[in-house]
Amino acid sequence: MEVLKIIDKKRLGEELTKEEIEFIFNSYLKKLIPDYQMASMLMAIAINGMTDEETVNLTDVFINSGETLDLSKYGGMVVDKHSTGGVGDKVTFIIVPVLASCGLKVCKMSGRGLGITGGTIDKLESIKGIKTSLTNEEIIDCLDNVGMVICSQSENLAPMDKVIYALRDVTATVSSLPLIAASIMSKKIAAGSDKIFIDLKVGKGALVKTIQEAEGLSELFTIIAKHYNKEVYVEFSNMNRPLGSAVGNGIEILEALDILQGKEKNNLTKLCTKIIIKMLMSGKNLTKEEAEKEAAEAFASKKAYNKFLEFVKYQGGDISSIEISNKRRIVKANKSGIIKTIDAEKIGTLVKNMGGGRTKKEDEIDRSVGIYFFKFTGQEVKLGEDLCTLFIGEKDVTDEEVLDCYVIEDNVSN
Repeated sequence: MEVLKIIDKKRLGEELTKEEIEFIFNSYLKKLIPDYQMASMLMAIAINGMTDEETVNLTDVFINSGETLDLSKYGGMVVDKHSTGGVGDKVTFIIVPVLASCGLKVCKMSGRGLGITGGTIDKLESIKGIKTSLTNEEIIDCLDNVGMVICSQSENLAPMDKVIYALRDVTATVSSLPLIAASIMSKKIAAGSDKIFIDLKVGKGALVKTIQEAEGLSELFTIIAKHYNKEVYVEFSNMNRPLGSAVGNGIEILEALDILQGKEKNNLTKLCTKIIIKMLMSGKNLTKEEAEKEAAEAFASKKAYNKFLEFVKYQGGDISSIEISNKRRIVKANKSGIIKTIDAEKIGTLVKNMGGGRTKKEDEIDRSVGIYFFKFTGQEVKLGEDLCTLFIGEKDVTDEEVLDCYVIEDNVSN
């Protein structure tokens, strides 16, 4: 087989055989072909798409590029959740400890930032000392002793996804539905979870921009799950505005801790609670009322908060060491009125430009930067009132760039 012929075949929109998919992707994993050729392959897929069969075959190639994790000893009680990515998305740090504190085993393997959406592992590594790269034995140990684990995929678990993930981030191929589906489902299936819950974010601040795309991606998840005899549940959530109050790396961890302690309630809290209830119903075979009661008790008693602290300590982290910039500036409203929109895509781009995300795959992230919001969509604001705080590193953005993310309409009732 010839790499260029396979790339050209997909460029022309033709269907690739499983053997062709295996050949080109395995060649890249073995470093037999350069970044620029695989980037061309990814772009051809992004432009022309893949059939369902191609997507299943690609997922299979990803899974078989390494080991799989055997969690059968837990008797079908292992659950996993995944978010498709959004600006301000820190739901993992809330949902996982709640579920673990309620007795479920949660094996959560996550990735780094893609485009403007940030990455769970990048955010988690704002906690100094925490170990996110674990062996299969260490993952089992965490599940046995803590009941939860959040880690990056190990070197031997779906390693294909890891190298493709990094290249997608810097080649404008992040939003390809087949690549998203293969990436997510290969990690989930290789990680051995029995029930997979996917928070599919839709809107300007997400990888998936439209309901039509979301429905197509949901169908792909279902097709892949059925192929591997796994249960998958998909929940759509709005990502046209930032999720929660914080966008960054370290400050998102702090916000999650506040929510776990009951110090803050916002649209993030509402979304997490909705997903938690559904996961408890499925994972523990509870009624909705029973699940609601368990979730409420986990928050109120701070069991979930203490579970997160236990997890951080067990994986070597120091919760008091979260990186936050001391250089800060408040951005004030330039007019009075009602906030109609806060453009999540623009906000994500600003945080990325401040150093909170990657432009090139080898870029280092500044985990101390970000934006914290005081005012949200639908709220009234007065001229000169505080809108948000910028946490600034070596790279800054202007107040005008931040204000450009807001649409503030005149309050006609006045």
